Amino acid sequence: MEKFGAPSSVIHEYRHWSILLRPAQLTLGALVMIAHDPVTAFSDLSPDSIAEMHTVIGDIERVLGNSFAYDKINYLMLMMVDPDVHFHVVPRYRDVQSFADMTFTDPGWPGPPDLAHDNAVSEDVRQKLVEELQRHWHPAG
Repeated sequence: MEKFGAPSSVIHEYRHWSILLRPAQLTLGALVMIAHDPVTAFSDLSPDSIAEMHTVIGDIERVLGNSFAYDKINYLMLMMVDPDVHFHVVPRYRDVQSFADMTFTDPGWPGPPDLAHDNAVSEDVRQKLVEELQRHWHPAG
């Protein structure tokens, strides 16, 4: 989690998952969803982790929708550099977005996300993004 900026990037923690703001903002509100289980294979996650994913994904989609009104959302499980089970959550936008006096683009739209793209944000904007998402993070159930 430290590679993804924890603890300052942590938006919400569940029993089996943590949600962090992705340091490289491919698109506005890009997140990382990290499993707490100490495993490197998706199939090795505990049944409780798998069950909790339903709630976590529902909360992610609700919060990102309420905060930034994304057009689509992509969940990427790449695990090439970081072997622990995690997903990159990439909200997708057909139009340029604005937040904190910054513009955010999605140059891959409508195709796959451009993983090399980074809407470079300052530490101040990063903190504002974390705060914005935390403000909306009250589980629906």
